[in-house]
Amino acid sequence: MADTNFDIIVVGGGPGGYVAAIRAAQLKMKVALVEANHLGGICLNWGCIPTKALLRSSEIYHNMQHAKNYGLSADGIGFDLDAIVQRSRKISKQLNNGVGHLLKKNKVTVFDGYGTLNGAGKLHVEKDGKTVADLTSKHIILATGARARILPGMEPDGQLIWYYKDALVPNVVPKRLLVIGSGAIGIEFASFFHTMGSKTTVVEMVDRVVPAEDAEISAFLQKSLVKDGMEILTSAGVKALKKGKDSVTATLEFGGKTETREFDRVIVAAGIVGNVEKLGLEGTKVKVDRTHIVVNEWLETGEPGVYAIGDVAGAPWLAHKASHEGVLCVEKIAGTKGLHPINPDRIPGCTYCRPQIASVGLTEAQAKERGLKVKVGRFPFQGNGKAIALGEPDGLIKVLFDDKTGELLGAHMIGAEVTELIQGYGIAMELETTEAELMHTVFAHPTLSEMMHESVLDAYGRAVHF
Repeated sequence: MADTNFDIIVVGGGPGGYVAAIRAAQLKMKVALVEANHLGGICLNWGCIPTKALLRSSEIYHNMQHAKNYGLSADGIGFDLDAIVQRSRKISKQLNNGVGHLLKKNKVTVFDGYGTLNGAGKLHVEKDGKTVADLTSKHIILATGARARILPGMEPDGQLIWYYKDALVPNVVPKRLLVIGSGAIGIEFASFFHTMGSKTTVVEMVDRVVPAEDAEISAFLQKSLVKDGMEILTSAGVKALKKGKDSVTATLEFGGKTETREFDRVIVAAGIVGNVEKLGLEGTKVKVDRTHIVVNEWLETGEPGVYAIGDVAGAPWLAHKASHEGVLCVEKIAGTKGLHPINPDRIPGCTYCRPQIASVGLTEAQAKERGLKVKVGRFPFQGNGKAIALGEPDGLIKVLFDDKTGELLGAHMIGAEVTELIQGYGIAMELETTEAELMHTVFAHPTLSEMMHESVLDAYGRAVHF
């Protein structure tokens, strides 16, 4: 029989789990990774990557429709939905194979099955009711991720009511689409299908779309989406869904009234729940709060030798946060010197709708809630030569500084390619940069990044180009 004793066992092969496993192997540990479905997890296979592939197709389709704005001509523009979906799936498969190669390269032993804690330092692995292995280790990292929250009466059927997996492999672009929830997942799918021709309605229960973002960015996005023809209903809800033969009748509540409408398809994007079931947490000191495992700053649970990282360990639910936690957790176990806990205020977030959104740090409201006096700088895309040349003059960059210290507290962007720009501010925050260093940094011209410089200058009344 194969050796079943390891230095570290990782349960879950997503962006948190597989990165933790590889880092542990790099530190000369003997590592086992337990994964029952697909290496790379939801992000790579059914989330971050395939959605970006779909959105890239819709972006090109949008630009082709506006070719004349660039002095070009494009006749008979159309699309092949099956080909778009197949391209997306092919990209995910390529990356899935890549993860498998990396694990093999680093000599990580992979077990195909579900892991369950079975006493101190023990993990039982089984699949399809059959035992795969019984493993032992002093350190077990739970990286089991999360899944879509299923709302009563709105259960997905893969035909009329879709969740994210169904929306990633659509067999049709619905003429009338209802999207429930305007977080990153909901608004990205709304953006894709709307661009591809769906008459799209988004219902959000709070008073603004993408509610986790700065209020000014939310308002900018909503205005942009409505201008593009999308219907946005905020402070609204869906009371009921009734399925017909090839349509869904939705009872909507908004503006103090109740209205019944018919849609061809419905996408439910109402948050996520952690995968904590069947992990054997009963009888352990691991605490679960609202479907997420409670951990300290070093990702340790209440049970000695058991750790949790990524989505199952709580917000923010981001792949890059999971990967960073995986590395931190492993290095702490290994006794690496000079470590420091992750500061959640310095984790950037990106939403790939059109226009894109990216942010890091505190929103203006959060800063004020903490009693901080802030200086706010803004710079619009319409003042940037590169944005105008790209044909993307709609957007905004907003920065917040502590009035007393000059510390960069937050940065919020909306517009073309801001998801690629945000890391500049992320690095600045990690280096504890003040406005002085940013002002003295030379930004290349012509670039979109010049707006990052101008927004800093604007916070101190020194903007040149606006």
